[in-house]
Amino acid sequence: MKNITNSFVSVGHWPSAGSFKFNTNILATNPINLSVVLSVLIFFGKGVCASCVRKQRILSTIQNSEELRRGAIEQLERARVRLRKVEIKADEYRTNGYSEIEQEKVNLINATCKSLERLENYKNETLFFEKQRAINQIRQQVLQQALQRALGTLNSCLNSELHFHTISANIGILGSVEEITD
Repeated sequence: MKNITNSFVSVGHWPSAGSFKFNTNILATNPINLSVVLSVLIFFGKGVCASCVRKQRILSTIQNSEELRRGAIEQLERARVRLRKVEIKADEYRTNGYSEIEQEKVNLINATCKSLERLENYKNETLFFEKQRAINQIRQQVLQQALQRALGTLNSCLNSELHFHTISANIGILGSVEEITD
């Protein structure tokens, strides 16, 4: 303890300029020197520790970045695999779609041809029926005109004596038909 008190009291006792030395004897140094040394150590020690912390943060950031990069690469690979699958599916759909379109085209052409055939048949049947109806109408008109001419000719040629003779002949024919049926 005497050394500590002596170091405070004997400030004027110090050797005058000559050399600067560190006193490594902790008990022989004064508290001011100790506080200066400690504060210098703390100040620069913080920097050292802070740089260690910074280094740790940088290292952890790099590690996190690496993990994120690996995760991104894995996601990219999965996305590429899915893309390949989707492209294959799209090609299949495209191929199947084209063949389905071609099949639908053929089916539509066939259905249209069948419809045209049916329409042609309906047209021919309609024409045939219309032709038959026209022929029947013409026949009826011709027959009616022939009957009218025949009646006109008969009426002009028949006199009452010929008329009586025709009626008698018809009655005779009917009578003979009656005797045969009995």
